[in-house]
Amino acid sequence: MMRHWLKKWTVWEFLPWWLANVPVYGFWLWFAARSRHLVFFSNVNPSIPLGGAMGESKFDILKQVPQHLVPKTLLAPGGQPFGQTLAAIEEKGIAFPLIAKPDIGERGFLVKKVEDAAALEAHLSRYPVDFIIQEFLTLPVEMTVLYHRFPDGKRFGITSVCVKEFLSVRGDGHSTVRALMQADARSGFQVERFEREDPGMLETVPAVDETVLLEPIGNHCLGTKFLNGNHLIDQALLDAFEPVCAFLPGVLYGRFDLKCESLEALRRGQFKVMELNGVFGEPAHVYDPSFGMWRAYRDYYRHWRILFDLSRAQLRLGILPTRHREAWRFVVRYFRYKKELETR
Repeated sequence: MMRHWLKKWTVWEFLPWWLANVPVYGFWLWFAARSRHLVFFSNVNPSIPLGGAMGESKFDILKQVPQHLVPKTLLAPGGQPFGQTLAAIEEKGIAFPLIAKPDIGERGFLVKKVEDAAALEAHLSRYPVDFIIQEFLTLPVEMTVLYHRFPDGKRFGITSVCVKEFLSVRGDGHSTVRALMQADARSGFQVERFEREDPGMLETVPAVDETVLLEPIGNHCLGTKFLNGNHLIDQALLDAFEPVCAFLPGVLYGRFDLKCESLEALRRGQFKVMELNGVFGEPAHVYDPSFGMWRAYRDYYRHWRILFDLSRAQLRLGILPTRHREAWRFVVRYFRYKKELETR
């Protein structure tokens, strides 16, 4: 539809990521010039390759998180016989449905909720790379929390909280799911994907006021609405996260993707971490539809400034960024890996 096309190219939160990030590239180059190093940020999280900019193992990062906060998770090596994978899943006590996602990936790429063993075998066979198998959490609240802490141990902050609202439609008793989705840009952008993945759902007709959950994966590119939760940042939240972050000595800047029972449970430190992203973990609250482009770029700049300050603090301790040649090889390998998967 023309109105959806116009929104894709004019509304901040729907812009293609490569276009929306043009000013962000400028922030990076500004601080890189001041640092005299293109990947100056890579020493911020020395326990993660390139600081977690791209191409890192999600499973290796999760192993650094206190394990009582991590859902049941295992790594299925690429090409492993499916019988071994299924046996490992059963041994770990992970039940279907479950989440399968590449150990190396970004922006929800190939992340899938899998209903049964046959669907999992088909997914892993098509993409024979290392996959994380994780229990599907039914906790009702999904959020991201972005933190930073300085190596002197005296300065700790949470600078972004995002609350996620999953993609869904509400029935009117006569319209198909397809028609309901096409009535709104957010869901309308996802119709083509559903035509490939679940065409049968598109032709169903929900009852009056019936809510149909379309996507259980909380990723913006899959249609999830991101809401600004920065008003939730208070001393209780800082107290809940500071000891967890102190447990990660090689990760000074990161974003937790988590689920919890409620905001009160979150403040008590009762949550489950599905992923921990490194230096390129975005302040996801900026995608709130009411936030606006200029406020978003202001906050992006603020976070690049934090990375710059953390990098300088690490330099004073003798912790250096990744050398340019090594970083280049790492980036090239990652893009080759991603291109190969995208062509399957």
